[in-house]
Order: sequence, then structure tokens, then C-alpha cells
Amino acid sequence: MQNELIIVSDYCDKCHIEPSFIELLQENGLIDILFDEGRPCLTYEQLPDVERYSRMYYDLSINMEGIDAIHHLLERMEEMQREIRRLHGRLRMYGDTF
Repeated sequence: MQNELIIVSDYCDKCHIEPSFIELLQENGLIDILFDEGRPCLTYEQLPDVERYSRMYYDLSINMEGIDAIHHLLERMEEMQREIRRLHGRLRMYGDTF
């Protein structure tokens, strides 16, 4: 199911969002729009991100620049969490001497 596509217009109709919002997300590099038989589509894998961005935009009134900044901060935070886990793993190799 992860490789399946959902048509942007169908998604927008069901979620009550404007197709232009999806275009803004693509223009800002937050999502990738694929085309299937000439129709713009999203992958199911992208839907959690699109839902998060739409909540920020519609429910919290955060503009696209704010969404982009939040996106980059969240990515950076995830990178830092991975690094912390990696460092914890290395520390475990030395035991509880620290």
C-alpha cells in the first residue's frame, strides 16, 4: 500500500482543503507531487506529513514560511535524537563507568 497513489483532487475533497495548498507544499519542497495519467497524486507515505502541514496551516493559521521553518526544526530534532541514540549505544560498549 505504501507505493499506492491518491489523487490530489480526491484527497482535497475528502479533507476539505484547497488544491492550491498542496501546490504550495510542493513549491516549498515539503512534498513531491507525482503524476499518474496526467493527474497530480500523492503517495500514501506522504499523507501524515500533508495532514500535519494542513493542521498547522488551517487550524493554527501558520503561514507557509512558518511551516517550512517548523519542518526543518523537526528534521533537525530527529537527526539529533538519532545521534543521541547512537552515542548511547557507544557508551554502553564501555559499561557504566561514566
